[in-house]
Amino acid sequence: MGTLRDLLTAAKIDLTRLLGAWRDIAFSRQANEYSIQDRWHLDSPVEQLAFWAWSLLGAILITVIYPFAALGFWTRYVGRQIDRLVAGLGVLVIIAAMAVLWGGLTALAWDRLPTTGFRAVLAASVVATASVGLSWVFARRGSRRLTLTLAYPFAVAAIFVPPVTAALFSPTIGAGILSESELFAEWLLNNVVIIGDLSTTIRQQFELAGVAFIAMWFGFAIPVGWTLALLVSLANLIRPRTRTNSGR
Repeated sequence: MGTLRDLLTAAKIDLTRLLGAWRDIAFSRQANEYSIQDRWHLDSPVEQLAFWAWSLLGAILITVIYPFAALGFWTRYVGRQIDRLVAGLGVLVIIAAMAVLWGGLTALAWDRLPTTGFRAVLAASVVATASVGLSWVFARRGSRRLTLTLAYPFAVAAIFVPPVTAALFSPTIGAGILSESELFAEWLLNNVVIIGDLSTTIRQQFELAGVAFIAMWFGFAIPVGWTLALLVSLANLIRPRTRTNSGR
């Protein structure tokens, strides 16, 4: 990704370009080819005052938005590296490697863990491998919209769901993960789900037990995946990639 100096230089270029684009919304630049770069038509003190007020507003908005775009750059970079790895090895090799990795852990669990522990690792391995495979299918075989709506959520689900799945079958794992999940669900209902009586309805109609834990974390993976997808889209808008990619 480059050194810190390279990153700061790239950020400065991005911010300058964004501020210039923001100014262009309300003011026109000088068309003379010999004019100094980033010079606008400002014919009166009133226009100059409006120009700097508009610039200040743009600087504030850009300062707020750009950190999210930087996260989008990082997400896009990670996606690009994974894309290159998959392109070099082949998706079947990647999925097979995932299956072998989790299969090895499952075999180890068969020998060293009780039945509940073996089932936990086996269930987690199936969920992780399936989520990775589905994420690739939606990213490579679908449109950009399908990539944004499904590929990213399944990629996040491949991280979130396997440990929760394992926790359902292992009291040892569940003592930590499921109890923390309950606290997280409680926090969501108290602080995030605040539309009308929706929080109360969810408490009355649903019980957080068994498969509901998986549903909760898979449901949480969807907005997280969508958020990452939107951040990548914002990064592409600010700094378009030099080469096309059907997925990210």
